[in-house]
Amino acid sequence: METFVVTSMRPSAGKTSIIIGIARALEKKIGYLKPFGERFLYRKKRMWDYDAALITNIFGLEENPEDMSIGFHHAKLFYMLDEATTGDKIRELRSEAGRGKDLFFVECGKDISYGASVHLDAVSLAGKLDAPLIVVASGDDDVIVDDLFFLKQYVNLRGVSLRGVIINKVANREDFCDTRLPRITAQGIAVLGVIPYAEELPLFSVGYLVDRLFAKVITCEENLGRTVKQTFIASMSVDDALKKPLFRDKQKAVITGGDRSDMIAAVLETEPAAIILTNGILPPADLLAQAVNRGIPLLLVAADLYETAKQVESLESLPTKDDAEKIDMVTGMVRCHVDLAAFSPAACTE
Repeated sequence: METFVVTSMRPSAGKTSIIIGIARALEKKIGYLKPFGERFLYRKKRMWDYDAALITNIFGLEENPEDMSIGFHHAKLFYMLDEATTGDKIRELRSEAGRGKDLFFVECGKDISYGASVHLDAVSLAGKLDAPLIVVASGDDDVIVDDLFFLKQYVNLRGVSLRGVIINKVANREDFCDTRLPRITAQGIAVLGVIPYAEELPLFSVGYLVDRLFAKVITCEENLGRTVKQTFIASMSVDDALKKPLFRDKQKAVITGGDRSDMIAAVLETEPAAIILTNGILPPADLLAQAVNRGIPLLLVAADLYETAKQVESLESLPTKDDAEKIDMVTGMVRCHVDLAAFSPAACTE
């Protein structure tokens, strides 16, 4: 069984999607860990990382998602485990989850340094598991170049094998390969792939919003598969909202207060993908009935409008377990643009 530690230079680079694409493209049995959980979900008094649950569901893993992470908070981990115990725990988890697997992926936190104070950063994990490091880089073209130069020149990778980098979400792949890629490879960095940006992939479903916002579905749970293209924050008057072109878009999610009956009624007329009701306030029964009749999911969250809008803005789009089209797209892009031979046993012994 070959193990790979997957990290990124910056948050939201697409680590999880790339792991999914590689695993499906290679068609091998995989194991997975997310030692430092960050996208945590809480259901039925159980806590697990969203990525771990997603990988478990897509690949039908027998392990429980909650067993794929050591913890979620720096403070708790700092007092629970020292460096030696952390290493022992990681190796134990890999041994248990790796039985009968061909490939094993360990996904790190939001960036390469995340978890360093509790010995769970990417470089520490690669050293503890004696596993090669795969680095995902994304962002503006020049930011990617800066990040990879910094990685090569200033990140201490002694004792760690850097298998290579995968450059993701590139706006103009041909131009990047002509102008930036030669500068990167001249630094002695192995580039395993350059994946272009796909407009469809950043979109997410209503069901994804439910999971990430810990929302309660009030109406039309059967329509959680709808795609959300835009988010509209309805904090203004109805008259002002009606002047906004986005207000008429049917593939939008609207965030508004549960006590804003006037706004909710106006939004329902536009038939949005979903309405997110803040402050834990339910609207009157007649508006709930209208939502049901129109097939519009109403999602209830405890946070206020500002906090909810901030949470939605910070979300990284990921597939859900039922999002076959997006998963197939990710797999196809990896097949086309990533050197899958780098994940073969022969490559690992070079």
